[in-house]
Amino acid sequence: MQQSGNPLQLFSDLTRQTLKTWASAALMSACLVGVAATTAWGQSNADRVLKVGVVQRFGEKPTDTLTLKATGGDRLTINYATVDGPATLTTDSIKLQVAERPLPVPLVDERVVLSTHRSFESAEASALEWQARGIETEVANPDRWQVWAKRDVYNTPLLRRLLLQSLQAQGDTTTHIQTRVLRQMPQAYWILNGYRYNRHQLEVTSGNNVIQVQEGDRANNSRLYGGRLRLQLNAYGSYTLVNDVPLETYLRGVVPHEIGISAPPTAIEAQAILARTYALRNLRRFTIDNYEICASTDCQVYKGLTEVFAVSDRAISATRGEVLTYNNELVDALYSSNAGGVTAPFNDVWDGPERPYLRAVVDSVANSWDLSSRPLQNEQNFRAFMNLKKGFNEDDWELFRWREEATLQGIAEFLQKFLQRRNHPMAKMKTVQQVRVTERSPAGRVLKMEVQTDVGVVEVFKDDIRNAFYPPISTLFYLDPIYNPDRSLKGYAFVGGGFGHGVGLSQSGSYRLGRLGWSSQQILNFYFPGTQVQPLNDSIVFWQNPSPVASQVAP
Repeated sequence: MQQSGNPLQLFSDLTRQTLKTWASAALMSACLVGVAATTAWGQSNADRVLKVGVVQRFGEKPTDTLTLKATGGDRLTINYATVDGPATLTTDSIKLQVAERPLPVPLVDERVVLSTHRSFESAEASALEWQARGIETEVANPDRWQVWAKRDVYNTPLLRRLLLQSLQAQGDTTTHIQTRVLRQMPQAYWILNGYRYNRHQLEVTSGNNVIQVQEGDRANNSRLYGGRLRLQLNAYGSYTLVNDVPLETYLRGVVPHEIGISAPPTAIEAQAILARTYALRNLRRFTIDNYEICASTDCQVYKGLTEVFAVSDRAISATRGEVLTYNNELVDALYSSNAGGVTAPFNDVWDGPERPYLRAVVDSVANSWDLSSRPLQNEQNFRAFMNLKKGFNEDDWELFRWREEATLQGIAEFLQKFLQRRNHPMAKMKTVQQVRVTERSPAGRVLKMEVQTDVGVVEVFKDDIRNAFYPPISTLFYLDPIYNPDRSLKGYAFVGGGFGHGVGLSQSGSYRLGRLGWSSQQILNFYFPGTQVQPLNDSIVFWQNPSPVASQVAP
């Protein structure tokens, strides 16, 4: 709890006392925001139905279409609401389209954006920091992850501006208000038997529990989904197509597309346990939009029942209901393509509470490097490590080691866009004079970079580094300057290893371990020390919100 003299806490208390409904926007808010999801975190049924956003922003473009079709001679059942109550239609297919519906009066749609991030993990850590300062928050994903001041607390223009002024008085330079004046809003509709149905929400089921979804007019851009589908409004003024699908069916559309079907069977089993654990621990990601998890790399890649394979189905069946836990809580079941020879502790990539089971693991069964005697924050040690090309579980993969060059001009252009997206005070920079790695972790990850620009020094930290600079596909790299013939600085070579955040399981490393005959549990214990594989049961904690503790670094 904050002390009573904290001005932000006092301000937050004031907002609670003055909380009122913005009458002129009530109807529109209901349309744009939807209803917050409630989740039973302790629910442990292996057939739990997940709410997966498979098309996240339908209707942002007026040309967006979705065609839903029955399969194998089946029929679709369309459930929707009318003024007289629920109604039902049956058909072989419907084509969902969007039209702009004029509003009777213009509406101001507005939110306070506290921070913008590359990943959900960073956004959630930032949200906790803001909460520790007395500001209620919610995590959003309009196109990138953002932390918003909670809209039903800061629910009037006056309250939002008072909050912004309070933060600016304390030196905050990046928090800003996003405002748009809406004169029309998307209206989803379909036409059936000559009648046009305008609806913001509908539910679609089929007799065989399989529905085909085609985006746009290209027949090859279609997927099959098990379970049922719902079209609903999201928090950004467009729609989400949500797939309500049983957990084990969901895994059939995840596991083969995350690790690949050429992996050894025990590596696929390890992936199945992680994918199951990941889904159940991350049900909170899209609370703001009234669903739970997405189908893209912002969560786990999910392709429905479009491509399912016997080898991955066997792995899912063999591990049915099994999850990975630490102290009887689901772990942060993180994984990446290739760790470059050493996995990253959680706090090497993201802020927030440390995960004891996510630590630096040299990805080798040949004892190729001893981190205790040769830690990688030492630049000489790090370069020696990066010069090793053999002796690691991942060393036969193309991206185990890589080198990419970038000119100063290219770096400046990419960095400028990054800063503009974050409303950074140095977003007007034009040129870059120098780039430096100024802090590296004992596991070798770059923690901090400094860029000398024409308007001053820009600092970039941890996970944001892969958004601020084009070349690095991981944060395990060093910089080598590149010079013009006249010895002036031309740019830099980013020399690195691995692909992805590098935290948790290395998928390419698990291939090697599987081929060596390791069981799925041995593979998981290697990458997640101190964890246990166990069947879902009512005592397991899915996720618990850590107590908000103010960070040393202001959000």
